[in-house]
Amino acid sequence: MHNAMNPLEDFVVPTRYWRRLVDGRIQCDMCPRACKLHEGQRGLCFVRACQNGEIVLTTYGRSSGFCVDPIEKKPLNHFLPGTPVLSFGTAGCNLACKFCQNWDISKSREIDTLADAASPERLARAAHELGCRSVAFTYNDPVIFHEYAIDVAQACHELGVKSVAVTAGYVCDAPRIEFYRYMDAANVDLKGYTERFYRQITGGHLQPVLDTLIYLKSETTVWFEITNLLIPGENDSEPEIEEMTQWVVEHLGPDVPVHFTAFHPDWKMMDKPHTPPITLTRAREIAMKNGIHFAYTGNVHDLYGGSTLCRQCGSTLIARDWYVIRAWNLSDDGCCPNCHAQCPGVFAGAPGSWGAKRMPVRLTA
Repeated sequence: MHNAMNPLEDFVVPTRYWRRLVDGRIQCDMCPRACKLHEGQRGLCFVRACQNGEIVLTTYGRSSGFCVDPIEKKPLNHFLPGTPVLSFGTAGCNLACKFCQNWDISKSREIDTLADAASPERLARAAHELGCRSVAFTYNDPVIFHEYAIDVAQACHELGVKSVAVTAGYVCDAPRIEFYRYMDAANVDLKGYTERFYRQITGGHLQPVLDTLIYLKSETTVWFEITNLLIPGENDSEPEIEEMTQWVVEHLGPDVPVHFTAFHPDWKMMDKPHTPPITLTRAREIAMKNGIHFAYTGNVHDLYGGSTLCRQCGSTLIARDWYVIRAWNLSDDGCCPNCHAQCPGVFAGAPGSWGAKRMPVRLTA
């Protein structure tokens, strides 16, 4: 593992996914954006840069903050429910979503945003000492701090702590394979289901995200769930939700949970209204009609839309009130007590009792 704590230059580490171009520029091959950089330039993500004729990561070991959250906030409903997760991010992002809900972090061009520092080993110890069952790379996309995330995941695994990626899935093939070798769970943000939406609203493309989802399903054992933030007038039409959920069932199967979450005006999209709860409920109904067994509503108070029902008999297996588990009806091996059907996911006996608490944490190297 890297020893990247002090001094400031030691936050800079070499990377592997890049190539030299005939015109002298260096192309970053971490994500499909393929930034082509002259010496001293940074990629759109802000944290990967061209130094001394190669691409380096400039923020290894630095974070915009650490916080213990409920795992359901990621959102993951089928991965160690009720347990605390140590969440952190860095600065920057490789997409340019106009509606970004974490824009103060993901769009930051200020190293000062990175107020905290922690080696992978320190971070893993903190998670273990705080009683967290997992660590989540979130707030901004771990694709761009690939090397740091992998080292943290390895350090966590040595202490029995699992690793969770909260990601937009916008990554190239080779780094995708390496990255998910070390992840236990992921929530992938499928931001829409049209190329127009991705190109105009996120500055990216749809197909690489679909490729990530197919890869996770067909080539890994990573537990993953999907989030779809519904923005009024942009990606919330019933035909688009029909098409997207049909694609999920056909290519990923009916057991991948899908979370339809509410938009609130933010960043460069202040002109759109909040998502009406009825839009989320309708999306959930469409998803279930098309065969998705576990469809949820999020960012709204919806007891029914937030609860887990048995895919076979419809019994309530986990009743949730926001991030609080109100009822738990799963057997220790994750089965429905009524019909004994298995509930897909990662369960370990009784649920945790972390609830909705949010606990900021300060770490030092």
